[in-house]
Formats: sequence, C-alpha cells, structure tokens
Amino acid sequence: MARLQFGLFLYGLAISLMLEAHIGLDPWSAFHQALSERSGLSFGRISQGIGFALIVFSGVALSVRPGIATICNMLIIGPWVDVLRPMGWFPRTESLVLGTLQFVTGVLVMGVGSAVYIGARLGAGPRDGLVMGLARRISKSLRASRIGVEVVVLAAAALLGGSIGLGTIIFALLMGPTMQTSLRLFAVPNDPSPRYRRDPAE
Repeated sequence: MARLQFGLFLYGLAISLMLEAHIGLDPWSAFHQALSERSGLSFGRISQGIGFALIVFSGVALSVRPGIATICNMLIIGPWVDVLRPMGWFPRTESLVLGTLQFVTGVLVMGVGSAVYIGARLGAGPRDGLVMGLARRISKSLRASRIGVEVVVLAAAALLGGSIGLGTIIFALLMGPTMQTSLRLFAVPNDPSPRYRRDPAE
C-alpha cells in the first residue's frame, strides 16, 4: 500500500508538471476535455465514466482483473493534482522551451510513477491496465501498444475539438517507451492484474 500511494503521488506530480507547462494536453486529457465541453458534464465525471468503461472492457475483452490500485487510481490522483498545482513553489512557465523541458520531465516522472504503483501488484489504473492487457493479448511490446492507444485517443480528441498542442504529440510518442523502460527497470511484469499473495516459486 505504501508503494501504491507513493506511485500515485508521482503520477499526480507528473500530471501537474505537464498541465503547468502550458504546451498542450496529453491525449486522454484532451479527449476528456472535448467530451466534457460537448456533454456539459464535468471533466472529473467524464474521466471517471471513461475509466469505468475501460475497466469493464479490459476485464471482459483482455482478462485484466481490477484491484485496489484500479480504484485508488481514480480517487487519489486528482486530489494530488489539486493540492500540488496551487503551491507557490510549484514550477509553471509560459516559455515554449522551458515548457517543453517541464513537460518531458512530467512524462519521465509519470513513467516511473506507473512502474512504482503497478509494481505494488494491487492492480493497474484503467488506462494502464488497458495498454498492458492489450500488449499481452496481441503479443506486441508495451511501447507499441501504448503508442497505438495514445494515437487513437489523440485522433478522437482532435475530431471532437480537444486541446491539441506540442505536449500532446510529445506524450503520444514518448510515454510508451518511457513506461516500458520503467517497468523493466523495476522488474514489473506485463500482467497488470492484482496479486495479493506471492507465488511459491517466488
């Protein structure tokens, strides 16, 4: 649980860094924003609704079992973002160069945060579970699966009028390799389903 909470904190920190870089939203956030504007529902409600739909899809189509981390991912990351962003020391910039550096830093932190919290083996968030389950099902690398999913979501966000910018492209291209490398460094397997007891072989 301690590892899970630290990983989710890193995830919230990463999102905050990318938001305050002001060079565009990541594909999922752009997609949620576009649906929010079209439906009249809040960004948070849209995010939770999409998350629930992904949990059901991943469970039925990809055999990914949800766990404690799946629920915590939806409940805890948002408040961390709300706490971090208003703090006076938190970095924010309007410069394209500094914003790009800050956004890339956010992507790297998110990759590490993903490996930390998924490595707790209490399940994965709805979107990470989808990517990892898809990679396992189609026998492709996590990098290829992540890029494929992000590009599809990016296209949907663009069609719906979401906020697309340089950061959106950076995230779509870098998040897959970053997450795959982080999972390897932390020796996290590609099965995101929760495990509450160690196997005897371990």
